[in-house]
Amino acid sequence: MSIHDATLAPSSRMRTLKRLWDRGGLLWGPLAIYTIFTLIPFYSLASLSTTSGVSSTGAFSFLPSPFTWQHFVDVFTQYGFGIYLKNSFIVALGTAIVVIPIAILTGYALSRFRFRGNNGFMLVLLMTQFIPPALMIIPLFVTFRWLGLLNTYQGLIIINAVFQLPLAAIMMRGFVSSAPIELEEAGMVDGCSRFGSVLRLVLPLLRPGIVAVGSFAFVGAWDNFLFGLFLVNNQNLYPLPVGLGYFLSEFNVDFSALAAAALIAIIPVVIIFAFIQRHLVGGLSAGAVKG
Repeated sequence: MSIHDATLAPSSRMRTLKRLWDRGGLLWGPLAIYTIFTLIPFYSLASLSTTSGVSSTGAFSFLPSPFTWQHFVDVFTQYGFGIYLKNSFIVALGTAIVVIPIAILTGYALSRFRFRGNNGFMLVLLMTQFIPPALMIIPLFVTFRWLGLLNTYQGLIIINAVFQLPLAAIMMRGFVSSAPIELEEAGMVDGCSRFGSVLRLVLPLLRPGIVAVGSFAFVGAWDNFLFGLFLVNNQNLYPLPVGLGYFLSEFNVDFSALAAAALIAIIPVVIIFAFIQRHLVGGLSAGAVKG
């Protein structure tokens, strides 16, 4: 190997590395950094929840030592975590069940019909997203007390559905607009009513949108803390975000049990999005290009 070839070899390797970086590094490098940065809090929760002897100190250990599963058992046996988990499932699932059909009907009306006030109604729906729910909690409390809906699953489902509906209707309008209207017209020519053509021909096309809307409604109700705190004063009806507050006492904080409970609370949402991500991405893309 000549001296000239030896001087060219490092330069060739540098060009190869530069080409590899240009092809994938500019994309995967920032994504890798973002992923690591995002996963650090979850890893710290996992480490804290499986480390014995740090319940009241919260000292972080990179590797849990000594390792234990006892904190996961304690959240169910000592803190009644199963009740909070059940309550959140009932409220979140009920919210999604209420939101989906109303959002489909509202989105269909806004997409297919032209009536006076159509644009104004859309503007009102958008404006509701800028109103903090905390500003309305006192009149909501008075109204729910008058209706007898305090300390009930029905009250929590209704209030969560009301605040999830505007965004759900806006999203569903985009999904309906992406479905070709010629399908409905063909169905009505063949003898179907408008409702029949929508039910048989359009609704199957809205499956990704329904999954997206239902998922956002479920997660929005699952994560909501404010309504459960103000509209419920019965510990047996507290949803997860409020129930987690019972891991904090006046003189002591059980950090390990709190970390274990937080991990358990995250798992259902992660599982849901893992199974529906294909429909969710397709639905959001469909709703973003038309409307």
